[in-house]
Amino acid sequence: MYNKEQICEKIRSMYPDIGECGIDINVEYEQANNAWVVHLKKDSYELKTYLEPEDANLCMEGKQCIGLGLQISQLMNNIKEMKLS
Repeated sequence: MYNKEQICEKIRSMYPDIGECGIDINVEYEQANNAWVVHLKKDSYELKTYLEPEDANLCMEGKQCIGLGLQISQLMNNIKEMKLS
């Protein structure tokens, strides 16, 4: 299994504007849900999504990042929409 720093770095490599445009990211493993929790925060807006370990492993191995990519894109879009309203 990968660690949170590796998953954060993978997300940053896929979405270079995370961090640069004021969007902070944090990843932690939640034992209770047996899943990675990805937190995105911009200003006072904060959202999170759960990533199954199997999906994280596939992405980290360079095989398939569709699930992670869709979730991160949706989180980023939700933050942008919240900020506009």
